[in-house]
Amino acid sequence: MEERFTYYSPIGPLCIETKDDQISSVLFCDKEYTTDHFNPDLQKMITEQLDDYFAGTRFEFELPLHPSGTDFQQKVWQELEHIPYGHLTSYSELSLILGDKNLVRAVGGANSKNPIAIIIPCHRVIGANNKLVGYAGGLWRKKWLLQHELSNKPDPETLW
Repeated sequence: MEERFTYYSPIGPLCIETKDDQISSVLFCDKEYTTDHFNPDLQKMITEQLDDYFAGTRFEFELPLHPSGTDFQQKVWQELEHIPYGHLTSYSELSLILGDKNLVRAVGGANSKNPIAIIIPCHRVIGANNKLVGYAGGLWRKKWLLQHELSNKPDPETLW
C-alpha cells in the first residue's frame, strides 16, 4: 500500500512516499501530503534520520529503500550510495566504476531520475570540470547540501 507524508527540511518540503514500508520516493515538492494512514514507526524513523542529517550529526542513512527504475538506473543509484558524506565524484568517474567510460550521458540521465533525493546522494555528483551541474531540486539546493556536508564532515576538506 502506498503512503505519503511531507517532511519540512531547511531547504523546502520533501514529499516522501513509501510502498510496503519501503521508501519509493523523496522529492522536493510544493504540495503537502497528509499523514493519516502512514506507518508511524516508519515515519518516525525517516523523520529522525532526516532531522539528524540536517543537524549535521548523521553521515549515513539506514532506511529501507525501494526506488523504481531500470536495471541500469538501479546500478547507478547503488553506486551513488557508496559516495561518502561530504565527498564528490563526477559522472565520468561513475561511468568508469560501471565499466565503460562512454556511459557518461547515461549515468547523468540515471542520476537525474533518482527518485530518492538526499538519501540516495545524487547531489554529490558534479561535472568533470568541478562545476555544479544538474540537480532536480535546483542547483541552489545542491550547493546548500554540499556546503552543509562539508561544514559538518568529520574530516573537512575543500569540496570544489
